[in-house]
Amino acid sequence: MAAERRGGVTISQVAEAAGVARSSVSRAYTRPHMLSPETVERIKMAAERLGYVPNHTARALSTGRHGNVALIVPDVANPFFPPMIRAAQVEADRSDFCVFLGNSDEDPEKEDKLLGRFAGQVEGIILASPRLSDERIVAHAALRPLVLINRNVEGIPRVLIDSGTGIGEATAHLAELGHRNIVYVSGPSTSWSNKQRRAAVRKAAGERGLDLSFVSASVPSFEAGLQAVDAILAKGASAAIAFDDVTAQGILAGLAARGIGVPKDFSVVGCDDALGPLTVPALTTVSSRSVEAGKLAVSLLMEMLQSQALRDASYVLETHLIVRGTTGRAPGQ
Repeated sequence: MAAERRGGVTISQVAEAAGVARSSVSRAYTRPHMLSPETVERIKMAAERLGYVPNHTARALSTGRHGNVALIVPDVANPFFPPMIRAAQVEADRSDFCVFLGNSDEDPEKEDKLLGRFAGQVEGIILASPRLSDERIVAHAALRPLVLINRNVEGIPRVLIDSGTGIGEATAHLAELGHRNIVYVSGPSTSWSNKQRRAAVRKAAGERGLDLSFVSASVPSFEAGLQAVDAILAKGASAAIAFDDVTAQGILAGLAARGIGVPKDFSVVGCDDALGPLTVPALTTVSSRSVEAGKLAVSLLMEMLQSQALRDASYVLETHLIVRGTTGRAPGQ
């Protein structure tokens, strides 16, 4: 690291104040694992006292380390992702890293392009709910440290939110309320979470002898849920489980527009608890672990960057059903 100045303070002055070598000051900001936690804390306290801030551009030139990581999500406007993004930023800041955010708009080609463009500017990447093929994900992981959220690719560190447990509880809940014919309104076909949720509702419905139908809402959005209502009603169902809360909100609006009362005439369950308390009635949904997922993914990435090794780690976060006001007894029960 060059002898950088911030308000007249040099790296040498920080080293003298902390009683360490200049190289130790550099390592405290670039490779803290090479020093004891006590030494890192002493250096950073001295730097803060003197008003010194490291020059990340100089650091990148001298060490090849940018102090940046990327987080790519399929839809930044979906309320499931902002809590994850914030948690990732907070966790990255603990290691003095900045988070670059990418939004792929549910487009695998755009996701692929973002991965390529970020590669030269960041030290590692977190890919949340990716729409790319496993082959492309593996190819990118071979070039740059990469952690997955909600995608199970063997050999790549990953954080998996097991919404299948909550979806199973949701199906059992509807069965207990007397619903015999239910619909699952599915999400993107390339979504690992959607495949997991489809499998869970199919298994739980089969165990309880329920009639189960599927309606596609390929893009998880309010509009997709709204447009799916006619297809849902055509199935003769008395309840629907939606891929996520945003889709469920659209379904609620579509039912209201047709004069169908919820939960008196029809029951609706969402997933991810992104909008649950905000809908009218308050939405019965499956819990979200997006905050924990964002924090854990960054922690995994920091471990990879420090050890320079790939770990085939898989962390599973379980979910549960949150019963609110959109589920009730089946009509006639």
